Amino acid sequence: MLFVLSPAKRLDFSAHPMTAQATEPRMGEDTAQLAVSTRRLTKPDLKRLMGLSDDLARLNQERFQAFDAEAVGGTPAALAFAGDVYLGLKARDLDEAGMDWAQDRLRILSGLYGVLRPMDGIQPYRLEMGTKLSTRRGRDLYAFWGDRIARRLDADLEGQPDRTVINLASEEYFGAVDRKALKAPVVDVRFEEEKDGQRKVLSFFAKQARGTMARWAIDQRIERAADLKGFDRNGYRIDPRRSSDQALVFWRHQPPPVAEQRKTARETV
Repeated sequence: MLFVLSPAKRLDFSAHPMTAQATEPRMGEDTAQLAVSTRRLTKPDLKRLMGLSDDLARLNQERFQAFDAEAVGGTPAALAFAGDVYLGLKARDLDEAGMDWAQDRLRILSGLYGVLRPMDGIQPYRLEMGTKLSTRRGRDLYAFWGDRIARRLDADLEGQPDRTVINLASEEYFGAVDRKALKAPVVDVRFEEEKDGQRKVLSFFAKQARGTMARWAIDQRIERAADLKGFDRNGYRIDPRRSSDQALVFWRHQPPPVAEQRKTARETV
């Protein structure tokens, strides 16, 4: 079984003891091809393609210019990404045994790297999967990756007792997985908040819940998709009437406003 997450825009390249154990991303040839295209991007290109401010466009142009496709090492992906999903994952708190387990069963989709394992070393970058970056393979990153991401996930499922992909990624990122090419079943997971009798998905809470489920699966060593129904962290519980073998729906009563949640998260991280 593989748990699939989105990456994050916010990055943390601060020191960590596990950095020395970083592994090498497996889709290096594809990344090197993309690096040729991204190195040519100007600041106006980056502003247009990703809706960046002048400062962020300048920063990411510098990152692409400095990117070295031949470099070895880097910061492990699960430690470098620091957005809402990773507030839930808390990868920097994992012990070595937990990270080893995650290395076999957790995957992070990336516009630049394709498929990352938690310990795969990365360099600073920002390249969202929805970016309409034209390459020889097509007009955007979905065309560039084609069925390559699906084939990589299939290969990573070999030897797993349950050949299922648990989709904890956003639509933007899981859209890069060619479901027709993927030979494994997919279970989509949805997290809803209930307020005044109405349930809906709220982005911040949903992102954090995806990371929290991945961390719970690591802690509990979950090996079967069916066992995910027992997820109960942070007040979530399964909605059995709306769940199926292909989709799991979890809900809880909506907590305090997002701004207050973010403030609490910053104070405790």
